[in-house]
Amino acid sequence: MYMLLAALAVAASPSLPAVPPQATSAPASASDLNSRLAGDIMPVHDPVIIREGDVYHVFSTGIGEGGQRILSSRTSRDLVNWSRGRAPFERLPDWATKAIPGAQNMWAPDISYVNGRYRLYYAVSTFGSNRSAIGLATSATLDPSAPGYGWRDEGMVVMSRPGDDFNAIDAAFIADAQGRHWLSLGSFWSGLKLFRLDPATGKLLDQAERPRSIAARPVPAGAPSIIEAPYIFAHGGFYWLLASYDYCCKGVNSTYYTVVGRSKSVEGPYLGKDGSAMLRGGGTILLRADLREKQRYRGPGHAGHLRDRDGTDYVVYHAYDSQKNGAPTLRIVGLQWGADGWPIAQGQ
Repeated sequence: MYMLLAALAVAASPSLPAVPPQATSAPASASDLNSRLAGDIMPVHDPVIIREGDVYHVFSTGIGEGGQRILSSRTSRDLVNWSRGRAPFERLPDWATKAIPGAQNMWAPDISYVNGRYRLYYAVSTFGSNRSAIGLATSATLDPSAPGYGWRDEGMVVMSRPGDDFNAIDAAFIADAQGRHWLSLGSFWSGLKLFRLDPATGKLLDQAERPRSIAARPVPAGAPSIIEAPYIFAHGGFYWLLASYDYCCKGVNSTYYTVVGRSKSVEGPYLGKDGSAMLRGGGTILLRADLREKQRYRGPGHAGHLRDRDGTDYVVYHAYDSQKNGAPTLRIVGLQWGADGWPIAQGQ
């Protein structure tokens, strides 16, 4: 997300305290999903996914016309065929345009279902700056035709300013086994952070509390930590942290890749399979970094998670299509859990 404007120029967690209404249709096979994705799947940048009833919803950074330019929306009934959905917003809220002068759209949303309402977190920022803010909107349903639909602006959650050691973009919600609510976020600067939330409001529990550091890539003084897009989910008695390393948003020249680490505590420390600490740039590669020139999709990253009603885990992300001028494209893989307890992405 840090380099999002360059990209535009070039081209639900199991630990939640409540779950969305259950669906009745069978999901697509997880093993070869990417080879069958069809419909409106580009441009999609920084996607997140959730299911309500029979419909899967993907929200992503605002790219397109009308409301899609503010925040993009797509829907599917089978995880394969995707159509343009109804955009949640027609313009930025007034607080956002005042807090972040020059902001044009919403970046890197996150969607969850908490206490009977959907929570949509989103970032507002400008290229290359950590004068950024996370906002929150809520709705009773994701279905525009259903009673109670409509996104209510809940205002700003957290803001970073020049001088802060973090960047308030790329937010993702997690509720832990103790019922505590958290928001992970971060892009470059000193790495990825974790903030405690008030379960009733979805906003910071204590404005004065310093965020916890959960991942970073140590670099020489004055250089950025090239890491962003945290996403935490629970599985098998562990919390799993997804993060994107290296550079997105350079089309086919993007070097993005996704790593994973795990911890017994949502607060960390997160370690890779080899014991390497994500606070020191470690972790285990989940979405490959060794793309060859002949391979079509480059720079896989900014991953989110969905646990479907049958227990299948999916990871949604974007990658750059070398056959479509490097357009950022929706990608979805199923996770297979190995005998060692670690995830393997199926059909990248």
